Formats: sequence, structure tokens, C-alpha cells
Amino acid sequence: MTPSPTCDGLRLSGITAGHPGRRTPVLEDLELEVADGELLALLGPSGCGKTTTVQVASGLLPPSRGTVELGGSDVTRTPPERRRTAVVFQQPLLLPHLTAVDNVAFPARVAGLGRREARIKAHEHLQHLGVDTLADRYPRQLSGGQAQRVALARALAARPRVLLLDEPFSALDTGLRHQMRDLLSAVQRELRLTTLLVTHDQAEAAAVADAVAVMHDGRILQRGAPAELYARPASRTVARFLGCHTALPGTVTQRGRFRCALGDLALPAAVGHRGPGWLVVRPESITPGDGEDSVPAVARTARPEGAFTALTADTAAGAVHALLPPGPHPSADEPIRLRLPLAHRWVVADSP
Repeated sequence: MTPSPTCDGLRLSGITAGHPGRRTPVLEDLELEVADGELLALLGPSGCGKTTTVQVASGLLPPSRGTVELGGSDVTRTPPERRRTAVVFQQPLLLPHLTAVDNVAFPARVAGLGRREARIKAHEHLQHLGVDTLADRYPRQLSGGQAQRVALARALAARPRVLLLDEPFSALDTGLRHQMRDLLSAVQRELRLTTLLVTHDQAEAAAVADAVAVMHDGRILQRGAPAELYARPASRTVARFLGCHTALPGTVTQRGRFRCALGDLALPAAVGHRGPGWLVVRPESITPGDGEDSVPAVARTARPEGAFTALTADTAAGAVHALLPPGPHPSADEPIRLRLPLAHRWVVADSP
């Protein structure tokens, strides 16, 4: 067998891992790679194995099978403190008896750097993240967003080869989450730091990641650029998790058209699938209107959701879900036509 090329970032190969008391493994034959300098978002629902993946990568949980490589070296049996990985969790986990600057200086002090030098470096990291004025405050005196910035500064102060982020912003309010996402993106690109971000937030993944891997039941279902996954999901499971709940059953004919209860619908030339499948269309692409790309429907519900109105309508082939701009919307049981733009149609195989 030809050996696979060396990965200069993080690679998990054939990983099977679980937790004490659980009869079945959480991860089974997991394959995951984060290239050197890349920010990969690991996206999936709760319980799919995202946190377990971070634990295996950091050395907190040894796998029962498989290998972990960092910078091309096998570190599967290397203890966490010698891996040069840093983890930021959902909660900051700052040492309560130390000030912000001493929390950030802690990794350097453990590595043997003198107190003065470690604090100078810590101040630099705090300044980098915009919280240097909080250096002398204790964790109890920090807001949630401030504490998470200090935790990120502490992780960077450890000079990690790989940064592991386990839903670090999920406990923050919306405004702070956006600020922290922007900050992470800027710092990661400036430092070219190999980063694995665990999240269940699709918008967060799309906003900061170079690539996204969608996880389900301990396996990676699809990996690619955010725009690629949104436009061309590989399965109904991926489509649903990325917010696309319209899936109409039918068959792609040899002529490249989609035959379903609505008739023969045109497809983009890029759809190479033939045979049974599901037509998926992203909700923000669907709009009321007439034309060749429209289908008859009956409105069922229209629910305001901030910047959009979520419309559900029934068609002869199944339910269609759309996100419409605010404004007048169809009433329940009102006959309407919905445009399914040709460029936004995609077909996935006949699988769950």
C-alpha cells in the first residue's frame, strides 16, 4: 500500500474512540485532516462526536484504534502537555485566583519562562485581543466575552501548533458572538495558525472557516468550502443540517431532467446524478412568482423569523420551505406559485 502524503497540520486517521460506560464507540473509523494554516469548522448536531474529536486530537482521550498526527509526526500516545495543542472550551475555565495577565502567562510559566518575561508576553497577547486594559482583573470581574478573550489569549500564549476550539462562543449573546467570530478570523489569518473549530452554528462556520466538515453519528459526511456544501450537499442529511428542508422525491432521467409528481423539471447541467433522488432547493432561493421555473403550491404557514418570514407550502411532490423577505405573505390555504430557480436546484441520491 502506498503511504499517504505527510500532513503538516492535523490528521486523524481511522480513529475509533468512546467513553467509559458507553457500549458503542462515539467515533468509528473517523478520517479528518486540517491543513497547515487552515481553519476547519467541524459542524454537526449535539451528540455527533464533535467534542470527542477535540478530546482525541488534544490527547485528553486516547483512541482505541487509529492514529493522530501533528506536523507529520505520530502523537497518538503523546500526553496532552507535550502535543503543542491548545484547547478553548465553551466555558473559559480561567484560574479564579489569578488575574487575567497571570492566567495568560500561566502556560509560559509552566514551560519554564521567568515571571517577568511571561507577563510581558501575556500583556502582548491581551493587547492583541483588545483586553490589555483588563490585565489586573480577576475572572469574577470579567464579562463572558471578556473572559473568553482572555481564554483565547491564554491558548495563543502556549504557542500551539494546533488550536482546538470547542464551541467557544455558544454561551455568548448574538452581538458578542459576531465580535468574537470576527476577532478569531482576523487573529487566525494573521498567525496562520492551524485551527479546528467545533460548532453547531452553520452561520458561524460559513463566516470564519476555510473549509467545513459536516459530522453525523461519529463520521464525516461531507467536507468542502462553505459555499460548495451549501450549494451542493452530498445527502439529505447534510442538506437538512445546512438548513435546506425542501426535499422532493423523484428520478433524474437519462435526459437530465427531474421527473416527479410536479412533472418533468429542468436541472442545471452540473447535476450529474441519474436515477432515484431528491430535489433540494435552499429556502432563501425560493420566492413567490410565475414563470417557467415556478410550481403550483398551497400555503400552509407563514411565521416571522427576524429578517425573514418562514413559509411552508404543500406541492404535489411534497412540502416546500422558503425564507421570504419581511412584508405581506400568503395566507393559510391560499393557492400560490413558487419559483424554484434553475440555478439553485440540486439532486442528492435516494438515501436518508
